[in-house]
Order: sequence, then C-alpha cells, then structure tokens
Amino acid sequence: MRVEGRSGNTDIKALSEDGLRNFAREKLQGLKDRHLLRTLIPTGRRPRARTRQQSRDLISFACNDYLGLSHHPKVVEASREATRTWGAGAGASRLITGNNPLYASLESALANIKGTEDAVVFGSGYLANVGVIPALAARQDLILMDELCHACLFAGATLARCRTMSFRHQDTSELSGLLHEHRSAHRHCLVLTDGVFSMDGDRAPVDELVRICEAHDAWLMTDDAHGLGVIENGRGSGFMDGRAVPIPLQMGTLSKAVGAYGGYLCTNREVGDLIRNRARSLHYTTGLPPGTLAAATAALELIATDEDLVRQPLDRARRFNARLGLKPPESPIVAFVLGDARRTMQAASVLREKGFLVGAIRPPTVPDGTARLRLTFSAAHTEEDIDRLAAAVNEILPCP
Repeated sequence: MRVEGRSGNTDIKALSEDGLRNFAREKLQGLKDRHLLRTLIPTGRRPRARTRQQSRDLISFACNDYLGLSHHPKVVEASREATRTWGAGAGASRLITGNNPLYASLESALANIKGTEDAVVFGSGYLANVGVIPALAARQDLILMDELCHACLFAGATLARCRTMSFRHQDTSELSGLLHEHRSAHRHCLVLTDGVFSMDGDRAPVDELVRICEAHDAWLMTDDAHGLGVIENGRGSGFMDGRAVPIPLQMGTLSKAVGAYGGYLCTNREVGDLIRNRARSLHYTTGLPPGTLAAATAALELIATDEDLVRQPLDRARRFNARLGLKPPESPIVAFVLGDARRTMQAASVLREKGFLVGAIRPPTVPDGTARLRLTFSAAHTEEDIDRLAAAVNEILPCP
C-alpha cells in the first residue's frame, strides 16, 4: 500500500530502520552467546614484533609479518621515496592510469623468485583469487579444492559458477578418485589448494598434486600466501628440496612475509596476458599506491638475497616446539587446537596478561569444534622471546 504525505513516509522509514536495527541486534547477540563476537582493537605495530594494544605493550605472535620487513629501513625508505616521486595514490585502475612504472619491476621480481615467465599483481591476495579463478573456469568446468582452502579460494570458485567439489584435507587418494569419476564430463578442471595452510601451518603435497593433475589434464593452482619468504630458502611452497615443482598457477600475497600489500599470480606469459584481459578484480579496482609497489620490490630483493633472514621464522618456530617437546613444524605457524571458543578466548587472555599477543581463531574461520590458538613466528623475535612464550604456554596448555 502506498502511503501519501511526509509523515507517512517518515513512519515507513522509521519502521524500516527499526527492523534493520533489530535484525543486527539479534545476530550480534547470537554471536556473543557462542563466544564468536568480533571487535576491532586499535593496534600499534612497532619494530621487533612489539605491539601496543589498549595501553599495553605486548610481544606479538599474532602477526603474519614473518620477516619483520614492514619495518625494515630499506623497505620503508623505498616506500617514502616512491611516494615523494609519484604521490600517495594510483589515481585509477591499472588499465587507465594506475599502471605505475614500478609495477614492471615488482612483477619481474616475483617471476624471478618463483621461476615463472610472468607475474600479475593485484590489489590484494583476496582480489587475486576472486579475479583469477573465474577468468579460468566457467559453467562447463570443474573445480576441486582442499576442504581447508582459504576463504578467498572458495569465494573465487563460487564466482566461477561451475561445478565445485571439496576433497578431504590433503587426501590425494580422494582427489584422484574424484578426477577419475568426474573429469571427463567437464571441459576444463582446476584443482585448488593452499601451499601452506594458514590455520594449521602444514604444507600441501605439491609434488603429488602435480603428478595427479598432469595425469588427468587438470590445472593446479596453489595459494602461497604463507610460503613465500619463509620456506624453501624464501621461494615458497612451489619448491621442494631446492628444486622447482612445475605448478602452472602460483598465487600469493605481498602483505605477509613481504611486509607490504597486494596479491599476485605467477604463471606463463600467455596466461598472464589472459588474466590482464579477463580478471574483473584487476580491471575494476584502483592500482596499488606507488609507495606500496616500491616497498614490495625492496622486500623481495631482501628475500632473494638474505639467506639467513629467510631461515629465521622457521628456526624460531622449531625452537619453540622443541622447548615444548612437540614435533618440528613445517612452517612458522604453530596451532594449538582447543576446540571450544570460550576456552580459546580465555587462554589468549591469560597469555595477554603475561605479555603476549596471540591469535584466538574461532569459527567460521576454522571448522566448528576446532577453535585454536594460532602462533606465528618471525625473524623479528629474539630467542628470549621464544623461550618466554614457551614457558608461558607450558603453564596453561597441556603439552607432551
């Protein structure tokens, strides 16, 4: 029914706003009851893995700045100089005027470190996945993905609007079975996996995945967000024992070990050109700021040349696990699965009181019943930091 007059329209607007407000309140209360409510906390990150939150100085084991490069003098100065020269923003998308000359150096550095012909830089890792996957797969195609893939891989697969199936975590036998059963009914097939799984820290069996994909004419795409800079001499999960694994599609982020911001796809030249023509998240987002491009390029140079630096995050994680009698980790990520969200938040709070900031990870980021403390180790941590954290964790969590 149409309501005439100013007062009638005002009443309808008020009712609409009240309905929206009540909807939000009910949803928020439900999250609070399940200990899943999130809040944004102002956080001042400083060098040497130090963080200030709510007037407290903490040692951070919750950050993905694995090499401390976001505060490295060379990286910071590169960003400052580029900003002075080119300005603070890109001004438009890369296809218009936002393709700053610094992109060429950054993409060349990425291709070199990954051993590929080409690289394409996006505004973020998330934007890379939601742009690349739909550019390569459509309704006639099939996507198979590890059930613990990062959320942005699932988002990209959804946008592709093709048949999508998950296989059990790292279960290459199930993947083989799905390919044997379903591959022939589809034009193309894309297999998706994290290279290093962000919530557990384990590595994908990329050698075996490549073999299976090649046997079934499928394309393997790995998300190396947590591998670049910290494993295999800094070159990431696309390498094993110093040799390159022939993964045709390697994406990742510039916001973790690289210490800057942005995402990328490393691939062959033809696919790179196709992505530049078809990836909507590249076409319809403003280019990265010049300072960010320069910072990432400077950081990649350090990753490519400083062998001692790129060894340190994994060494720190191994030292921590050794102190607690745990098996050596595969990456700088160590998880303690506590199951219950409330217990996880309480454990994080106790560690905070002891001076440590750790990640308390709850659903839907991880599956129901697998809430956990997620610890990340950085070259910025000292051995004393590691040993103090191990002693604190040993006091509150059961370790063998």
